[in-house]
Amino acid sequence: MANTSDIKNGLCIKFNDKLYQIIEFQHVKPGKGPAFVRTKMRQIETGKVLDNTFSAGHKIEPVRIENREYQYLYQEGTEYVFMNNENYEQVNIPAKMIEKPGFLVEGMICNILFHAEEETPLVVELPISIISEVTYTEPGIKGDTATNAMKPATIATGAEIRVPLFINTGEIIKVDTRTGLYQERVKS
Repeated sequence: MANTSDIKNGLCIKFNDKLYQIIEFQHVKPGKGPAFVRTKMRQIETGKVLDNTFSAGHKIEPVRIENREYQYLYQEGTEYVFMNNENYEQVNIPAKMIEKPGFLVEGMICNILFHAEEETPLVVELPISIISEVTYTEPGIKGDTATNAMKPATIATGAEIRVPLFINTGEIIKVDTRTGLYQERVKS
C-alpha cells in the first residue's frame, strides 16, 4: 500500500475496484484545514476521465502495468489476434478493448497494456496515425476548393472518414487514429 505522497503522472491505481491511470495531480496545502491531493484520472478500460480529491495521507493501491509491443495479425469473429514479436506468442483481444478497431491494418505494431501481476491485457493503443488508400469517395467538383468543405470517404481498412473535396479514390492519405480525422495527402 502507498499513500498520496507517492502519486505521480502515469501511476496506475485500483480505485473503486477499477483501474485508473493518473493523468495529472496537484498537492494543495490551504491556509485553513488539512492538505489534499487533487487528481485527474482516466479509467483504463473505458477511457473516461474522473476528477477526484484525496485527503493527505490517504492510502492508495498502486497496480503495476506493462506496455508491450504486439503486431496485429487478423480478425477472428469478434476478436482480433495480436502476436508478440519476441516470443511469437499470440493473444486474442475482444473488440471492446480497442478504441477504434476500424483503423487496424494487418502487420501494424500496436502497444498493449498488460496488468503485470495477472498477465491480462487491458487496452490496445493504436499508433497515432496510419497511412491508407482511399477506396471510395465521390469525385470532387472543379472549383469547389475555396472553402474547407469535407466529404465522406472509405479507406482500405473499411473505416469511414471525412476528407477534403480535392481527395479522389485511389489516393494515399494519412489519418489520425485518435480523432479519425484526415491529416494530409501522402506522396508516393
